[in-house]
Amino acid sequence: MGSRVEQFEQIRRDRDREGLSIRALADRHGVHRRAVRQALESPVPPLKRVAVSRPAPKLGPYRAVIDAWLLADRQAPRKQRHTAKRIHQRLVDEHGADVAEVTVRQYVRARKRQLGWPVGDVFVPQVHAPGVEAEVDWGEAIVDFAGVATKVHLFVMRASCSGAVFCQASLVETQQAFLELHVQAFEWFGGVFCEIRFDNLTSAVKKVLKGRRRVESDRFVALRSHYLFASQFTTPGIEGAHEPLEFRHFHGRGASRSRCGDGRGRRRRRTALSV
Repeated sequence: MGSRVEQFEQIRRDRDREGLSIRALADRHGVHRRAVRQALESPVPPLKRVAVSRPAPKLGPYRAVIDAWLLADRQAPRKQRHTAKRIHQRLVDEHGADVAEVTVRQYVRARKRQLGWPVGDVFVPQVHAPGVEAEVDWGEAIVDFAGVATKVHLFVMRASCSGAVFCQASLVETQQAFLELHVQAFEWFGGVFCEIRFDNLTSAVKKVLKGRRRVESDRFVALRSHYLFASQFTTPGIEGAHEPLEFRHFHGRGASRSRCGDGRGRRRRRTALSV
């Protein structure tokens, strides 16, 4: 999907060349009929309206009271400071306020940010079912290879539930190695996980789109189609930062020999992939 200007251009072109009705244009381009009329009136989309904050008549008389409590909390011990719930309770009990608690929470949170108070984010702990999810990434290590310090690439597949790890060293970090090592990992785990999470590896992703949408490489899609697992990708930037994979218990060819404590995945045919 291009810009809104480009969309207006296409709407105007379809109207001029095919004589489509407003309803037909709206259906074709997936927009409201109002947007079609705007496009036919002008090639330049109208400016978006600036959001105007609505007044809070019920909370308004108590904003100064809340601000005073928050400012006084700066000098109070941390455990004695007001929570949003406590502020709402005091407003009701001491001032007879008829205001919703959610309204007080929103105001307190915004006011604390304005006052420079640290406002913590909310995190939800992850719970993983046995044999369902895994994560894959590349790492690096320096090894003594025939007496020469050599950098190798470590392919790591980690079971999300138990933390059991398959690790295999490779001299190259190519797509072919990436795909073949998936096959070896599935053989070692004795099955296929339902979903595998990836960083935005070029071996699997051709283009990163908005959010978690990706254009995946054809060979990676073929591998996924053969084993029928779902793929999930991290969000680019700090928002998508995730816990690094743990490289442990390496010996021999680099695979962790600890048994997979979260059960075996769904079995699939072990025919060789032509990738």
